[in-house]
Parts: sequence; C-alpha cells; structure tokens
Amino acid sequence: MKYRLLSIILLFTPLFTIAQEAAEKGLDEKVNDAFMPFASWWEGFVLTTIPVGEYNIPIVLILLVIGATFFTIYFKFPNILKFPLAINVVRGKYDDVEGSTGHGVEKAEVNIVDGDLPDTIKDESEEGEVSHFQALATAVSGTVGLGNIAGVAVAIAIGGPGATFWMIVCGLIGMSTKFVECTLGVKYRDVGEDGTVYGGPMYYLSRGLKAKGLAGLGKVLGIIFAILCVGASFGGGNAFQSNQAAVQLTTMFNLEGGAIGVIIGVILAILVGIVIIGGIKKIASVTEKIVPFMAIIYVIASLIIIFANIKYIGDAFGMIFSGAFSPEAGLGGILGVIIVGFQRAAFSNEAGAGSAAIAHSAVKTKYPASEGIVALLEPFIDTVVICTMTALVIIFFNMDAGAFDYGNAVGSTVLLNDSGAYIGGVDLTSMAYDSVIPGFRYVLTIAIVLFAFSTMISWSYYGLQSWKFLFGRGRTADVIYKVLFLLFVVIGAAATLDAVIKFSDAMILALVFPNMIGLLILFPKVKEELNKYIAAIRKSNT
Repeated sequence: MKYRLLSIILLFTPLFTIAQEAAEKGLDEKVNDAFMPFASWWEGFVLTTIPVGEYNIPIVLILLVIGATFFTIYFKFPNILKFPLAINVVRGKYDDVEGSTGHGVEKAEVNIVDGDLPDTIKDESEEGEVSHFQALATAVSGTVGLGNIAGVAVAIAIGGPGATFWMIVCGLIGMSTKFVECTLGVKYRDVGEDGTVYGGPMYYLSRGLKAKGLAGLGKVLGIIFAILCVGASFGGGNAFQSNQAAVQLTTMFNLEGGAIGVIIGVILAILVGIVIIGGIKKIASVTEKIVPFMAIIYVIASLIIIFANIKYIGDAFGMIFSGAFSPEAGLGGILGVIIVGFQRAAFSNEAGAGSAAIAHSAVKTKYPASEGIVALLEPFIDTVVICTMTALVIIFFNMDAGAFDYGNAVGSTVLLNDSGAYIGGVDLTSMAYDSVIPGFRYVLTIAIVLFAFSTMISWSYYGLQSWKFLFGRGRTADVIYKVLFLLFVVIGAAATLDAVIKFSDAMILALVFPNMIGLLILFPKVKEELNKYIAAIRKSNT
C-alpha cells in the first residue's frame, strides 16, 4: 500500500511546485499555465472520438446515450411510468413495506466517523430514521449547484438555445441510469465491523461481477473507477466549485492582484478542512440547513423572471426546439449542439457517472430498488426542471439585451457585444438575473459559495470512499487524501475557468466507462430487485 500511496503523491508532485516559480505573470496565471497542459491532454484522451459518417463522436457520449436509452427501454420507461411510484415512495406511502420482513439487503447501522458528514450520507442513513422524502431533499440539495448556475450558461453560450433541449433529453434518460446504479449501490454495499457502510460502483463492480464469474474484470473495473472517482473529486467536485466561487467573489468585490485566486482558495480550503479534517459536525449540520434554503431562493428567482417574460415563453421554446435540430451557423452543427447539451447535463446530474450510488448505498432499506426509484427523481429535478429554468433566464436575457452572439465563444467563455470582454458562466448568469432582479448578484454570490462548500464536502466523501477502496481504511490513507483534496481547492480557485472545466468534465465523464460497463452486465439483478419490491407493495395492498 505504501508504494501505491507514494506513486499517487509523485503523480501530483509537479502541482506542489508551481507556487515556487518566479516570473512576471501573477501567481494565478502561473497556476493555470501549469495546470492547462495536463487538463487539455486529459480532456482529449477521455473525449476520444470515432468517425460516424461525417462526424467524429466521443466514445464516452455514445456509451452514455446507448446505456441510458437501453435502460429506459428495458425497464419500460421507468422515468415516466415509475414516476408516480417514486412520488408515493418519497411521501411515505409504502413505509410499512420498508418496515416489514422480506427479501433484500440486510439492515446495517451507519457510523459516520472522522468528521465526514456529506449531506446525502448523513441525512439518508443516520440511525435508519430518515424518510425517503428527507433523503431526496438532501440529495437534491447536494446535486443542485454550480452545474445549474454556471454550467447551463456555458452550454447556452457555446451551443445556443438548442443545447437546452438535449440537456432535457439527457436528464430524462439519465433518470433510468440513476435508478439502475443506485439500486446496485444498495444491493452490493459492504458493511464494516463497526457498522460503517462502504458502497458505490467500485463495490458493485467488484462484488457483483465476481458473483457472475467475472472476478478479474470486476476487480479491474472497480480499481479503475476508484482511481477516476478520486480524480473527479479533485476536479468537478472540488476544483470547479472553488473556481466558480472565486470568480464570483472576485467580480463582485472588484478584487485585483495576481494572487487573489490563491488567497480565496486558501480561505475556502481552511473552511472545508475544518469539516473534513477537524470533524466540526456543527458546521456541517448548519450548512445542510442553509443550502436547501438557497436552492429554493434560486428557483423562486428563476420563476419570477420566467413569469415576467411569460409573453415571450413561446418564442423561447421555439428557439430551443429549432436550435436543437437546425442550429445556427458556427455552433458545430446538430452534433455539436448535442455534445454540448449532453456534457453539461452529465456534469450537472452525474447520471451514469455512479457518484450517486456512493451516497445512496448507505440508506437504510430492505429493498434496494426502493432507493433506486427515489433516486430517479434527482435528474428530473436537477436537469429537467432547474437547468431548464436557468436556460430560459439566459435566453430571455439575450432576447432582450442582445448581450452576446451564440457560438461566439473562446474555450468556456462568451464574448459580450457591448464591452468586447469575455466572461464565464457565473458572470453571465449573474448578469441575466440582475437585469430583472436588481441586486440579485449579491444573493447569487452567497448561493454559489454555499453550493460550492456543500458540494466539496460531499465529493470529499465520494473521493475518500474510493481512496479507501484503493489504499485501505487506515488513518494514514485518510489524512493523505484529505490533504490532497484541500490542495485542489486552492488550485481550482487559482486556475482559469477553461482549464478547470476541461479537467472537471473529463474526470466525471471518464467515470462513465467502467460504471456503464458494469451496469450493462448487472442490470438483470436490478430487474430482480425491482420485481421483489413491486411484489411487496402489491402484497401490502391485498
């Protein structure tokens, strides 16, 4: 294990030395310059394409779409037909079924230790007293965040209004994928001697495939997933969050200086470290209460803007549908718009990536499928509802102000027509909301920081679970991971948006490879679990 830990440390050693370089550029620019080559290489590797007709389509996108579409058809459109059931499970209609004896996984007491209090794990499994509604509310509060605020704005700016349509499609079929992976997460979870629950794709890949006589493949896929999940926890679950929080704070308070990003990153790292290293449980519990409140404020603000522009709603949806199939010149054609929409949606709801399975695996239930059914609501709320709201606000803003030309972007920034300046997703979203609700940028800044803080805490748990799968559950491995995690808080705040998005997207999308392979092998088990749960519900109704 020591050799494996040493190899990981050596891999990240170049990142430790970037702050020691002396040059005329600011420290932030030096961090970005050092990080960009690796981010660009990794993005190109993960998004390797294959020629399909006249287009070059990323392999990961093909796997994601084919897998999600297959699950949707095989399970007879659970995203639609099981939607009412999901609502009933959440509101507690079948709690008596959960409390009766029957088939499924064995109950296990959950023991959260070392200060790790990720939102979803704590609220979904503490002492087994949490309801499905509480579990869903907490999970959604951890999912809804910067992907909805900054990611959607970037997608609309680069892919035009048509990207919204493909985000919705990805969200709908992603509901089926989320159902499959979260069901397997509960079924194949591992319970330590002290009652601590360990779960996620690395466990259902290794244990589930072993049960099917594919132990070697399962072990390899589990290890690959765990390595990628650690990287994703450093990227999309960490660096992207601190980056967008730093961008908003810098813009809001007109902060200047070559090292301002590093300074903000250090402050964020200290705050995150208090929770994940110091174990200050009270801070985490306060955050769990604040974040849902901020999400509600964001939704209400979106609805205010939508109703203020209600007479243009038909035009907006017309632009979305026409742009989805007949995009304007310069947007990369229909395939370019599809890729932008799917990548943004995948980053936002993480369906197919498997991260949700890590959270839901600790839930107290006799029937794994019950939590899978609840989990399918997350992509609907996150992508179909909230991402669409943000997209409409951006479209209304551009219809009224003509602030930018769709597709006139460099990297992940868009060119403003009036000033000639390039801005990123957070600033664009802030401008759009502020145009209708003056001063909302201040509320948005608070929301972004809180969303970022909550997401970083949650992803620190996902990454730590994967890290422990690789290096054991000892104290040394625990501390090393958390130190590396905090380092990436600083790196994310200091790097430019383009470098961070390249790294973040690629890491989260890379999780699809091992996870989707496992899902496509293990999906019959999900069918068995679903039949057991449906049978139990029918029996309780007789």
